[in-house]
Amino acid sequence: MQLQICSARKTAAVLAALFFIGLAQAQQGGSNNNAGEQAKLAPMISETTTTKTALKASDDFVIGNEDVLSISVWKEPEVSRAVAVRSDGKISLPLVGELVAAGKTPVQLQTEITSGLRPFIAEPAVTVTVQEIKSKRFNILGHVQRPGAYPLNPPITIIDAIALAGGLRDFAKSKSIYVLRADANGKTTRFPFNYKDAVRGLHPEQNIQLEPRDTIFVP
Repeated sequence: MQLQICSARKTAAVLAALFFIGLAQAQQGGSNNNAGEQAKLAPMISETTTTKTALKASDDFVIGNEDVLSISVWKEPEVSRAVAVRSDGKISLPLVGELVAAGKTPVQLQTEITSGLRPFIAEPAVTVTVQEIKSKRFNILGHVQRPGAYPLNPPITIIDAIALAGGLRDFAKSKSIYVLRADANGKTTRFPFNYKDAVRGLHPEQNIQLEPRDTIFVP
């Protein structure tokens, strides 16, 4: 009788062990399957998000002087090229000649180039992208960690600009910062900015939104 009881107990123990091993493997397999599915979905989600962001930027962006454009015409390598927008806002292309690019979006310019090529190329497929943004920049000089020129896309405030430049250096006169802005007639306007007040929430009107070619001085 004792032998039968011991044998039964051993059999029960083995069955229990096999049950838990099988359960653990099933859970691990399910976890691996989920991980695999997530790994497959991640590139798709990333690609979709990137594509939507790129399309939005392309539709909203307005080309300016000095921007570098990549113009691609399908199966026409002699026309396809990278061109910089001149100071007069124009670009030059073979067959099309001179076109005004500044003030237009890439889609608008793409449509105009397509129309200009139709007399020479049957059903031209044109793509215009902004390769380098040089028209929308601001400068920050003086006692910041990384002085220099920075892209102004999307629009940012003075505090944002200081953060991009790594923050103020130890001996910066944070109460005497100012922005210089030149208008189309060459007139320069000075905007004072007190950094200490701004971080305390005082005088928020001083934390203006920067415009292209603004220069921030941190004495």
